[in-house]
Amino acid sequence: MSFSTLLGATLAVSAAIWGVIGQPALAVTLSDGTVNFVGVPRLEGASTTFNQTYAWGATYYFTISVPEDAGEPLQRIAIAQHEASEEIEFDLEESRAYEGTRRNQGSKIPLLAATSNKDNQTLDLTFSQPVPPGKTVTIVLRPVQNPRYGGVYLFGVTAFPPGEKATGQFLGFGRLHFYDRGELGL
Repeated sequence: MSFSTLLGATLAVSAAIWGVIGQPALAVTLSDGTVNFVGVPRLEGASTTFNQTYAWGATYYFTISVPEDAGEPLQRIAIAQHEASEEIEFDLEESRAYEGTRRNQGSKIPLLAATSNKDNQTLDLTFSQPVPPGKTVTIVLRPVQNPRYGGVYLFGVTAFPPGEKATGQFLGFGRLHFYDRGELGL
């Protein structure tokens, strides 16, 4: 066997092995039909345009990155307000999403649904098309009004892959701090 034939065979086998090992999983579905992420999406941050109590016209941003190794795209986000002195009400018809970050907006990502569960103070936002691995998405929410009471408001963010039996992955808390007029020196 010549050196070039041996080298060619070795490279072909190496490429075949790398093709299997080097590729991310195409699906993560358990035997019972449950769908999970492999690489967990990450909450990059939360921010608001106005952090003064009682402010009208504020916008809240939640940025999530879906890693290349997620194994599944991102289909739905649940945002739950936790232990606040006041529940913030949102204008769900103003909810939107886009690729990128707050300061670097990309193309719009249409929402299939934006719903609210008053019992557990959770907003559910479902994308029309799942967000593929390797992308960053920003959720934009419009409160009716900022809260009346200053303080830190925590919003738990959970990501869901597509599927009827999708397992949510808690990503952490988005933290928004609202200040009373006196705290701002106004």
